[in-house]
Amino acid sequence: MANQAETKVVIIGAGPSALTAAIYLTREDIPTTLYERGVVGGMAAITDQIDNYPGFAEGVTGMKLASELQKQAERFGADIQYGEASSLQRLDSGEIEVVIDGAPVRSKAVLLATGSNHRKLGVPGEDELYGRGVHYCATCDGAFYRDKKLVVVGGGNSAVQEAIFLTRYATHIDLLVRSKLRASDVLQKELQKYVDAGKITVHLGATTDEILVRDDKFYGVKSTQDGEAKEFTGDGLFVFIGLIPNTQFLTGSGVELDGAGHILTDKHLRTNLPGVFASGDVRSGATMQIASAVGEGAEVALQIREYLDTLKTA
Repeated sequence: MANQAETKVVIIGAGPSALTAAIYLTREDIPTTLYERGVVGGMAAITDQIDNYPGFAEGVTGMKLASELQKQAERFGADIQYGEASSLQRLDSGEIEVVIDGAPVRSKAVLLATGSNHRKLGVPGEDELYGRGVHYCATCDGAFYRDKKLVVVGGGNSAVQEAIFLTRYATHIDLLVRSKLRASDVLQKELQKYVDAGKITVHLGATTDEILVRDDKFYGVKSTQDGEAKEFTGDGLFVFIGLIPNTQFLTGSGVELDGAGHILTDKHLRTNLPGVFASGDVRSGATMQIASAVGEGAEVALQIREYLDTLKTA
């Protein structure tokens, strides 16, 4: 555990946004410690192939990108540790105290960059085929399914938007909707154009009971529709049933969240608590793209530096 007196900035999370912020902070000799509860690189690290991050003409594996970001941050002195935050509070002294694995850590400023996790179906076969036939990001992985047949699960705005996006690659999409479409009227009208063109078939009242595997590859989905057992086969599955922001540990902290649990910030990535900032996918209004998260990491580092400068003159 880092010495509290030596930790000026604590970053919760170690995804692309957090690592970028750490690079900018430590290059200016601002002591920075990151605490990651899972995998350094976050969701990016467990993405098989990333084709839409600038600078990699042939794409880059998520693990490779995460590894390079980590090495760059550590090169400038970032201290990356494993640990899970359970609470946060701003003390009367103005310091921020975060409890990591049961031990308090104090700092002048805290960056919340804990990201979000895709809400999963929780059915057999899902975890085994993650990134190898089961996906949660159309812009990240859709291009792998050019001239292929896909199954998409979800009935909200994101599911409809992403299904329409995937038609630029896939020959046909079966859209499985558990109950009824919840997308906006505008999106439903747009969706109907693709239904009429034979690009998308909407299956209302269709559950997703099991992911079917053949020869260690995705084969299809076992479903129940109106009490009848069905199978929808294809080359890949995309799941869009929502995101779960990693903000559970902020309960009682006073940090303001939106209705979905994402952290509210102003345009300078400041939360309502002085000294507490947020960036990346955990932030309300985030684009959920790696390039954007990296940009926010750079921006928030500059804002943290300015905040620390105000403490010197106070």
